[in-house]
Amino acid sequence: MTRTFLPSSHPISTKFLRIGVLLSLCIFLAAASHGRISVVTLPGRDTVQLTIYNSADLTMVKETRLLTFRKGLNKLEFSWANTLIDPTSVEFRALTQADKVEVLDVSFPPRVTNTLEWRIQSEVAGEVQVEIRYFTSGISWAADYVVEADKQEKRMTLAGNVRVTNNSGEDYENAQIRLVVGVIRLVEEIRQLAQQGRPGQSQPPPPVSATEAETKVLRMRKAGLALAAAADLAAEKPKEIVKEGVSEYFLYTVEGRDTIPTGWSKRLPSFKQADVPIVSYYKFEKEQWDDQVVRFYRFKNDAESKLGKEPLPDGVVMALRTVTADGLCAFVGRTAVKYIPIGEQVEMQFGNDREVTVKPKLMDWRKEDIRFDPQGNVSGWTTKETWEFELQNSKEIPIVLDIRRHFRGQWDLKTDAPFEKLDAHKVKFVFSLQPRQKQTFRYELTTQHGVNVTR
Repeated sequence: MTRTFLPSSHPISTKFLRIGVLLSLCIFLAAASHGRISVVTLPGRDTVQLTIYNSADLTMVKETRLLTFRKGLNKLEFSWANTLIDPTSVEFRALTQADKVEVLDVSFPPRVTNTLEWRIQSEVAGEVQVEIRYFTSGISWAADYVVEADKQEKRMTLAGNVRVTNNSGEDYENAQIRLVVGVIRLVEEIRQLAQQGRPGQSQPPPPVSATEAETKVLRMRKAGLALAAAADLAAEKPKEIVKEGVSEYFLYTVEGRDTIPTGWSKRLPSFKQADVPIVSYYKFEKEQWDDQVVRFYRFKNDAESKLGKEPLPDGVVMALRTVTADGLCAFVGRTAVKYIPIGEQVEMQFGNDREVTVKPKLMDWRKEDIRFDPQGNVSGWTTKETWEFELQNSKEIPIVLDIRRHFRGQWDLKTDAPFEKLDAHKVKFVFSLQPRQKQTFRYELTTQHGVNVTR
């Protein structure tokens, strides 16, 4: 005899689970006829939580469901057609009646793709809340920032956002989203593991015992995924993006719950901090940027700068500058920043600025003190160069201009301008220019060559 049943608390009109991840419950009667209860398609997830790592194509999905078990042997079927779930990572555990519900084994049925089956022994009959956890690829997140500097470029408002993108093949409705900052190492990519059980594979994956499956998951946790379990201990906070440090990682918990269908992206605000001190300056270094002068902003991720509460993930920065009293902004530039730990200073480069120019001019060059070897070949000489630099600030605000010069060989520099020797081959000049100011400076460079170096 075959009977179909539904949980008593679930009306027939309840929304059923989409095809992407199908969860079915098959109950075997402990009767002499060994008749099989028909497969029952259960309602969708009660809750779902996504923990997304930005340094790898990896997301831990944790979902809860209310299942109805019969006393004795039960069969639970889980499938992941058209998704990027790693089949070796799927875990099952009972949240209620945990001491009375036991997973006997997990196997991959022959001639069936994208499906695994649990055999579960239950000492109770009725509803049990369960948790299913697995890893998937195709879900990613990235940070971006908006900088709004004041007119004098002395202070800024820094706003951070996170963008979550779902290309996993599965819709996640009303999901709690957690974002992890930190680098993890994986032996195998989840996207590759997800190919197991997909159409076109040469052979179905072999059966995996519950112990083996758990061992694989533990192995992945040792690569850094224990964070997701540890973060469960954090207490719930008011609706905001909550930041927490967990071991060598940092966890952002997005306020409330969001629905992110597959193929969609969603941008969420992370933080906004006004009155952050910045240093604006310009650099000229011919070896890097030829004749261009490049604009930079610098700030520090610390409490003194009204930041420093959490590390800042790597991301794209768009910078604006206020130019009028009524708040009209001009575009400064766009750049990318790397991961910024707490207490670290960051330099943001926004491209060349035509309103600040540096024009070097060679005024004199001569060779002297020439020496010859016994065969009459030149073995040493000294060169002397005189350079003049014309600096111009066409802006309406004062600026700081940093000029770097590279020298080869054994050299000596004579100038009235203050400079700093950065290493054996590089010096730095720093000038403060007022609005619309033009300034010149000179230096004389003496360089020894050949045997003259040892004199």
